[in-house]
Amino acid sequence: MFFKVLPLMTMHLPLRVAAVAVAAMTLLPSSIPSARAQNMGEVTQSAAGRDLATASDESDARRRARIRLELATAYYGRGQYTTALDEVKQAITMDGSFSEAFELRALIYDAMGEPVFAEDSYKRAIQINERNGSAHHNYGWFLCRRQEFARADALFVKAATLPNTVAVPKTLLVRGVCQMRAGLLPEAEKTLSRSHELDPSNPATSFNLALVLFRKGEHERARFYARRVNGIPERANAESLWLGARIEHKLGNVSGRDELAAQLRSRFGSSREATQMELGRFDE
Repeated sequence: MFFKVLPLMTMHLPLRVAAVAVAAMTLLPSSIPSARAQNMGEVTQSAAGRDLATASDESDARRRARIRLELATAYYGRGQYTTALDEVKQAITMDGSFSEAFELRALIYDAMGEPVFAEDSYKRAIQINERNGSAHHNYGWFLCRRQEFARADALFVKAATLPNTVAVPKTLLVRGVCQMRAGLLPEAEKTLSRSHELDPSNPATSFNLALVLFRKGEHERARFYARRVNGIPERANAESLWLGARIEHKLGNVSGRDELAAQLRSRFGSSREATQMELGRFDE
């Protein structure tokens, strides 16, 4: 289901915000598999003077490194982390100034349970190219999962200023989730509301905004966003149906609660949420 679908890049992120895996938490390094020499918007120095970088500016070494990086990305996507790491190491050997290669190496190390190596690679990726928005985004999410909330937030703020490499609503979504994890509910509401304004079609944003409002006790408003998810069957999952049922319970709408509970029971009867429902834990 939607909230269990892993984000654009990671195959290792079964996050529950306090609860839920959110789409687009982690992003593929922005230049893969693009044929761009560098992130659009960067400035390069050429014989013609300062100009925006384009594919023609790409060196032979970068071209070869990019091929290795594309292979590494494919292996990473299939969960073959050791092979992916070997490919990305070769890319870095070919071109040690390839920010996206260090970023992907960070993602691989993170997936392999090597946080020290992962953090070092994120730092190197950003040191090479401070405008690598996806590196800021991904490093921020890495730190958020380690409960380093202040450092993570600063990276999300930076990533949101680099729209050429990361869609702003995605970074706002992740920032809002991180703020929720940190217990900063008013801040999370503000951030997620802004993400929703920019991209109202994203069910992950609607779900997490409903969750924040539910935790704040604003049940009518939470109902609005929960229904945006549960009202479309292919978007609903065990977590969203359970949240919807709890919201209706709080509002005293027994029939609405029971309808959502019946969907949860029939569609996701073996889920943790269904077990909680059967135990009557609506108020926990």
